[in-house]
Formats: sequence, C-alpha cells, structure tokens
Amino acid sequence: MEGVPDTEYVKALVPEFTKETGIEVNLEVVNYAEMHTKLVPQLVSPKGSYSAIVVDFYWVGEFAKAGWMQPLDDRIKADNFDTSPYIPAMMDLVGKVDGTTYMLPFYNYAMGLTYRTDLLADAKNQADFKTKYGMDLKVPETWDEYQKQVEFFTKDGFYGAVNQGLRPDPIAMEWSNYLFANGGEYHDADWKPTLNTPAGVKALEQYTNSINKYGPVGSASFGFDEAFNVMAQGKAYSYITYNFFRTAYDDPSKSAVVGKVEIMPVPGVSPDKGGSLNGAWGWAIPKSSPNPDDAWTFLKWVESKEITKKRALAGGSPTRTDVFDDPDVLAKYPYYPALKKLLLTSHNFAVFTYTPQLVEVLGRELSLAVAGEKSPADALAAVEVEFAELAKKDGKLK
Repeated sequence: MEGVPDTEYVKALVPEFTKETGIEVNLEVVNYAEMHTKLVPQLVSPKGSYSAIVVDFYWVGEFAKAGWMQPLDDRIKADNFDTSPYIPAMMDLVGKVDGTTYMLPFYNYAMGLTYRTDLLADAKNQADFKTKYGMDLKVPETWDEYQKQVEFFTKDGFYGAVNQGLRPDPIAMEWSNYLFANGGEYHDADWKPTLNTPAGVKALEQYTNSINKYGPVGSASFGFDEAFNVMAQGKAYSYITYNFFRTAYDDPSKSAVVGKVEIMPVPGVSPDKGGSLNGAWGWAIPKSSPNPDDAWTFLKWVESKEITKKRALAGGSPTRTDVFDDPDVLAKYPYYPALKKLLLTSHNFAVFTYTPQLVEVLGRELSLAVAGEKSPADALAAVEVEFAELAKKDGKLK
C-alpha cells in the first residue's frame, strides 16, 4: 500500500479485524514509484506473497488484461455483499472492467477547486469585480465565471491560481480538469482521440495562461506539495487539487488560511456540469494470492460501512454514498455534500492497458506548450497521434 493517510487509518483499525476473525494482517507500505515494479513479479508468479493488493486506476487496464486479478462477482453474490452504495463513477474506475467486478473501490483522490471564501465575501472585492465584469463575485457556477475570478485576483504580488505543472503526472492530472471544464473528453465512444478540438485547445490555452500569467514563478515545475504550500500560505486565490487536501487547510501547523478555504467541484460549461477529474484506488485479490479466502474476508470487513465510516471520521476519503450521507460524518465535516457532488459529477481519465504511457506523452506535450515550445494545437495533435497508436495496440481503436 502507498504511504497515504487512508493507509494509516486502515492500519490503525486492523487490530479490530484480527480480534474478530483471528486472521493476522501484515500491511506493507511501499513508495508509489516502486510499487508497480514490486507488484508485477508477485502477480506473474503462480503463487505470490500478497494475499490482497491495492490497485491505482492507472494500472486497472493492464492488470485486468494480464489476468492478474481474481473476479469477485461469485464471492459478492455468495455473501450478499452490497456494492450498490458505491458511487457509480468509482465502480467504473476501480471496480468493474467490461462487466466483471475485479475490485472494491478503496479511497478516492478526485480533484476539486479549492478557493478562498474570505476574498469572495470581501465588500471591496465584490464592488470592484462588479464594476469590472458586470457580474456578482460569488462561488463560481461556471468555468467561465471562475476564469474571470482568476484574472481579477491576480494583482499586487497575489496570484489568482497556483498550478502543479510538474511533468508528467501532476500536469496531466490537473490539466484534465481544464479539459472537462471546457466540455472536452479524451476520446469518443470508439476510442478515437478528441483532444485536438476547440475545447481541448481552449483548455490548454487557459492552462498555459494560468501558469504563466496568473500563477507564481516556478509553478510549471511544482508538484502538488509545492502548489499546496503556496495556497496554504495565503498567496493564491485558488488551487485545483486532490480533495484530501481540504482537511489540511484547517490544520494550523500546515496552513495560514485556517477557516478561509473551501472546496467544490471544478465548475463546468454550465451550472449543471462538473469538470472534476476522478481518481481512486481499489482493493483486489491477485490470482497468485496464497490466501484468497482470508483476503476476501478482509476486503468485506475493510469495505463495510462501519469500517469505512471510521476511516472517514479519521479524515479518510471514502467511495461509498452511505458514508457521505452519514449524520456523524456530516456533523464533523460539513463540506462532505460538496465532496459527494464532486465525485458524482467527476470524469474518468482514459483507462486502458497503456494509461501510464498516455500520461507520459500527455505530460511531455503539455509541458512543451506551457514552455511556449509548441502551440496548444500542435501539442494536442502530437498527443492524439501517440494516443491513437496506443489505443490501436490495445485493441480499443479499430
């Protein structure tokens, strides 16, 4: 498992599982960069050393196509394990593949728009914004409205937005929100790439401006930690980032803007459309698992509402709607309705066998556009060529 907060919350709860079942659990925490390399030899072996694994959505296509994960449908049916509480987009991303359930969604890392509520409430800001744009300054309902706010707040050494422009993963993930917010998608129903379109080009033009005109120097190479620190130190109006950062804004040891930041779905082309990128990990049982029955007992327990609720109350990122609606969780985290809406309206990245390769290509070309070495249209055209080759290689594009 990756060393993230949800792993720590599960680790703290595991003694309860052992007490209930008598099954001992050893959780192995591995750096993300090493995880795939470490997993594969165990997955291709007739009998590996991992009873259960967690799978990033990046790897779902590869693992499913290689036949490394056990189908869970028979176990789900035999034990009447109810998967209906899961948010549908989560089951699509890290649950089912081509109609077969291989995973139970674990934690989400969908992205949302974090923004300064105190700046929106300021009377002078409201008057100045009204004068300049002829509209009220408020929580943005559309992407166009948000773009005006980014421009408006960029002044006197303060930034309208901070971005995580590091290649390949941070920039690829963050720019995806710009694509969806403009009404774009990665491919059509036949997997024909749809990036070099008016929506895609506009999204890349806006992203380039966000970094070069409205953000701090150096943000083209920021990872999410550096970008978060700029926002948390009160130097930017907004940051599109992973929703698990929301709690950190209220931690005085990490933030100078406690009580001044809220999160919402990335706005889309209209108030009823969201532009957020989805992201999640799922629990799976490898075909090489030495203890598949015990692993299933653990998966049922760790993804029960009771345990998922405990994880959420500790600060975790659930994937079940019944946990998002739980009164105790809502009492502790009043912003949970916004997180639920974020997940319900989020969009999935292109998930297929070569997702990691697509991220590499996308990150490279987006960075070239941000650096001014390629036009947005030329950069996206290059992505389309390589994306189409990968989709054909995978049998998705005919």
